[in-house]
Amino acid sequence: MYSALDVAKYIIDYSYDRNNSVSNLRLQQILYFVQAEFLVSKGRPCFHEEIVARDLGSAVREVYHEYKIFGSASIASIGTKNQDYEISATDRTTINEMVDQCDQYSTPQLIEITHEQTPWQEGKERDDKIISNDSIRKYFESLQF
Repeated sequence: MYSALDVAKYIIDYSYDRNNSVSNLRLQQILYFVQAEFLVSKGRPCFHEEIVARDLGSAVREVYHEYKIFGSASIASIGTKNQDYEISATDRTTINEMVDQCDQYSTPQLIEITHEQTPWQEGKERDDKIISNDSIRKYFESLQF
């Protein structure tokens, strides 16, 4: 399992290398879908930090606070060119595939998709706003045929 900040930095650089910009808001949604993919396909979380339900979709607090200085602007690549991360090649492939899938949607569309899903809806109702990994896993497993 990785830290959400390491995964976020990897996503930023991967997107930057593909000439795609990533705002903090977009990054938050991508992290949610990456976590879902790991929970379903690998049976484990990608990162250990909690995801919370916010008005503008899902968010990982630690990552949000790290990049909030960018506001709604694109986050600049930190220039590590992916190879400096301690993320396994197999896990990088999984992350890349999910980022590529998310690239088919605008940020508002990703937020809308998240809002329509049970994990976000359940998290929004909780006092602590936490979207549990168990809720994410169960929801996405139910979508598989």
